[in-house]
Amino acid sequence: MTDRSPKPASKRSDWWRGAVIYQVYPRSFQDTTGDGYGDLKGVTKRLGHIASLGVDAIWLSPFFKSPMADMGYDVSDYCAVDPMFGTLEDFDALVSEAHRLGLRIVIDQVISHTSDQHPWFIESRSSRKNPKADWYVWADPKPDGTAPNNWLSIFGGPAWEWDGVRRQYYMHNFLASQPDLNFHNPKVQDALLDTVRFWLDRGVDGFRLDTVNFYFHDERLRDNPPLVRDPDATSHDAPDVNPYGMQDHLFDKSQPENLGFLKRFRALLDEYDDRTSVGEVGDGARSLKTVAAYTSGGDKLHMCYTFDLLGPDFTATHIRKCVSAFQQAVTDGWVCWAFSNHDVMRHVSRFAKTEDEQERVAKLAIAVIASLRGSICLYQGEELGLPEADLAFEDLRDPYGIRFWPSFKGRDGCRTPMPWEKGEAHAGFSSAKPWLPIPDEHRHMAVNVQDGRTDSVLGHYRAMLAFRKAHGPLHDGEMTFLDSNRDLLAFIREKDGEKLLFVFNLTREPQEFRLPGTDVRPVDLPGFSPRSAGGILGLEGLDAFCGRL
Repeated sequence: MTDRSPKPASKRSDWWRGAVIYQVYPRSFQDTTGDGYGDLKGVTKRLGHIASLGVDAIWLSPFFKSPMADMGYDVSDYCAVDPMFGTLEDFDALVSEAHRLGLRIVIDQVISHTSDQHPWFIESRSSRKNPKADWYVWADPKPDGTAPNNWLSIFGGPAWEWDGVRRQYYMHNFLASQPDLNFHNPKVQDALLDTVRFWLDRGVDGFRLDTVNFYFHDERLRDNPPLVRDPDATSHDAPDVNPYGMQDHLFDKSQPENLGFLKRFRALLDEYDDRTSVGEVGDGARSLKTVAAYTSGGDKLHMCYTFDLLGPDFTATHIRKCVSAFQQAVTDGWVCWAFSNHDVMRHVSRFAKTEDEQERVAKLAIAVIASLRGSICLYQGEELGLPEADLAFEDLRDPYGIRFWPSFKGRDGCRTPMPWEKGEAHAGFSSAKPWLPIPDEHRHMAVNVQDGRTDSVLGHYRAMLAFRKAHGPLHDGEMTFLDSNRDLLAFIREKDGEKLLFVFNLTREPQEFRLPGTDVRPVDLPGFSPRSAGGILGLEGLDAFCGRL
């Protein structure tokens, strides 16, 4: 397998600006214990592969102690590693080896809610007068016994669960076993920041903040109004089959008090050198406004990402609209773009119209996202061009998919284990039956099949990320869109006198583009070779061009 020699991580305090972050879903990356689940030692074992891509950092999905009702996003101890994944010593070894290879470690901090098995919640629900009685969002029922208001859970049903001991309802934005913390209580904020400091002291380089706009709720518990749908909206909080999307979520999230907490969070990070933060913002049509508020001023989050590019639309019109809207709304903040993650269908399956074009779409997609202004997140397996796995209902583990099957199949299809060796048992992921099945088509796309081939998707990712790193404008240069027909995405990236023109044809038909002047010199963009004559650039379907101005 291709590797690279150890290289110290960048010493720039703003290393995160323009960085490429690789998301690892630990339970599906590499199993070293033979129980069918990936673990931290497995991540350490495969760090060479990650380093060979040329990325800057790793985002680790949750590995904390948890009953795993929501695959670790229900934390029962913020300062312990779940035995499924190993030990704190295993984590320390991972950080040490990652740093030796020049990779930074960003961990998933899930602090909007805990597991109902967290000691804080066990104490809070025991009575109305204990020291942690108001550490969670508790409310009395209406006179008829129904929930305090009309708020809904993303995972289906009301966002309220009755507790017979306290004889009150508690709020949960997700599963009933994931009660929401009461951020209006300063002691809750203090306790959570203490857990953040715990990981900072262990050498963590940053945090991905799960559902960062869900921290605060409206203390008056006002009902959400119905949503008046905007047909031009690019960001949605839930699939259409989920009634959660029928409300305008004015009061159950994105409250103004969150800005004060984010300033406290940033102040803590600033006590340490070269740390970063990236927030996940799901706020429907208001997402960009929320991102602007959360990343402005240099005293809150370093960057955020939304769901704008995580939908089915892979067109020039859509991408230009999303990027332009961000540039207009977020004047002094920073964005992190992604086409895939652990919560959405893999983008090869979303964007490709046929199986035959999946490889071409995979190569074009990384060329597009690596050329945009911002940092980028890659999700494990996309460097192989993996499509979404089609799983049977009996194989599902995701409570979201089980709840809304068959109209929505959930998130398991993008969480299947990494295929490492085509000919090995379970594609080299584990010696035991994996927690989710590995499709045969993934086995044929394994790392050892693609490694060393420059024409493979894996080879293309390495080449494209090296291209991004070699050109200063792609790090944090300015970005200006050019007029074209609506089927072409054309823009200039510029920094320190270097100007690069990018043109992408995301259609399946040949297109022409008039080059701006006669002085455009072609630059070798990995995997693409369109032709120009007489100032006219000809691009085939799913094609790309880069030129120096």
